[in-house]
Amino acid sequence: MVTEWIQLSIFLFSIAIFSPLFGIWLYKVFTSSKTLRFELFLYKLCGINHQRGMDWKEYAISLLTFNLFGFILLFLILFFQHFLPLNPSNFAGLDTHLALNTAVSFTTNTNWQAYSGESTLSYFSQSVGLTVQNFLSAATGLCVLLALARGLSANSNVSALGNFWKDLVRGILYVFFLLHSRFR
Repeated sequence: MVTEWIQLSIFLFSIAIFSPLFGIWLYKVFTSSKTLRFELFLYKLCGINHQRGMDWKEYAISLLTFNLFGFILLFLILFFQHFLPLNPSNFAGLDTHLALNTAVSFTTNTNWQAYSGESTLSYFSQSVGLTVQNFLSAATGLCVLLALARGLSANSNVSALGNFWKDLVRGILYVFFLLHSRFR
């Protein structure tokens, strides 16, 4: 019983110490006007005007389009995995319903799996399909949070919620990749 209280105390203390620091770091990441060369390269490569703000409709359409593209790509990877590389066990493609269910769950960041991954999915499907979608769906969730916070803030211009593509790139590069590299 004492061990559980010690663990709970350490956990709550860690949250109390690190949450403000993490919040300050997130604030600096998403409000900074500095843009690194690699980030600029990604914007140019994708044809993104990162300096232009978006209203809520444009932000939502960008987010939904991005998620739809990710969903379709993941569905195709799962459905046609028997044609793709890194499948030494020659796993067949998932049936339509299972591929649809899995693609929806990983696109919405619920990650519900109705199969045994080791005996159903190829290495390609797991690494290029599911792992990439784990990062992308978490980043889009962060983008939704940012848009909501900007929309609800008292000094925010509701007609400019930021730029979805800039939020997405910064979320992936400076939040999720950085956290992954630190705590892997």
